[in-house]
Amino acid sequence: MSIRFGIVGISGFGGGEALRLIAGHPSFELVYAAGEGSAGSRLVDRFPGVPDKLAGMVIEKWDPLTLPKLDLLFASLPTGTSAEALARVPDDVKIVDIGGDHRYVEGWAYGLADVWPDRIVGRTRVANPGCFPAAAQIALAPLLVEGLIEPGNIVVDAKTGISGAGRGGADSRFGYAESNENLVPYGLLKHVHMPEMATTIERLSGGNAAGLVFTPHLVPMTRGVLVTMYCRGAATTEQCLDAARRFYAGRAFVRVTDRPPQTKWATGSNLSFVSYAADPERNLVIAMGVVDNLGKGAAGQAVQNANLICGLPETAGLEGAPVWP
Repeated sequence: MSIRFGIVGISGFGGGEALRLIAGHPSFELVYAAGEGSAGSRLVDRFPGVPDKLAGMVIEKWDPLTLPKLDLLFASLPTGTSAEALARVPDDVKIVDIGGDHRYVEGWAYGLADVWPDRIVGRTRVANPGCFPAAAQIALAPLLVEGLIEPGNIVVDAKTGISGAGRGGADSRFGYAESNENLVPYGLLKHVHMPEMATTIERLSGGNAAGLVFTPHLVPMTRGVLVTMYCRGAATTEQCLDAARRFYAGRAFVRVTDRPPQTKWATGSNLSFVSYAADPERNLVIAMGVVDNLGKGAAGQAVQNANLICGLPETAGLEGAPVWP
């Protein structure tokens, strides 16, 4: 079965990662590539290592009214730029939105694929989680579902590589000169991912996430997200690990480890690593999660969601090992 798909925003980091993953997909056939500033250039001009069969494809200017016949569309556009345009895509075209405009929006499934796969199967509109929420929510989900931690007053301390800003970011903090040999907190108390994480915590636990604190930090590496979360709960470390092992039993992309995870473990993959450390005497649980921000945090999970909505094996095109070292 050949599924005709397109990528909007293909020249950015998220779109480019989707292209890399899907180039070897057994069922997906790229027939449409679109962008804004890159329109008119060939894929090989933006990605010199693209397979020969795709090298000469010309990037078109994004216009939802001039789409070719597609089964599936990946949208990798900056938050705030996709809602109006994607509303004009024909209903028979399935969409996975890697950007932030449709997370917890009515009519769209929230694509936290490893936690809620049954809510994604058969849907035609899926919103990918953000990279920070992907790492945090996958680690928190087993604890919240089993009531091992309190949903309020969770503190999320996150570190991310600079590719999270996207290929066209104008903020000089994300350039080499300012990010090298530097560590920068940002988005204090008002980061765009806060409401998304709070909503997921409440839906998993049935409680209130009003005390959630989230602070991201920019670190001088290209890719990767590590979240360290401080929670209230009387569980032991082994109880937390056991809960995660049960919750993710049979899930292909979540690895539960008794060692603190490292960002490099997930580089270039759709894997997520979770671990825990707890001190019941102090009513303290530390939950840790690692993803590649361009993999599980963006394009990898988008392909996983696309597999689910297209009735394909969830692992199709995603079984490659991480890049190491």
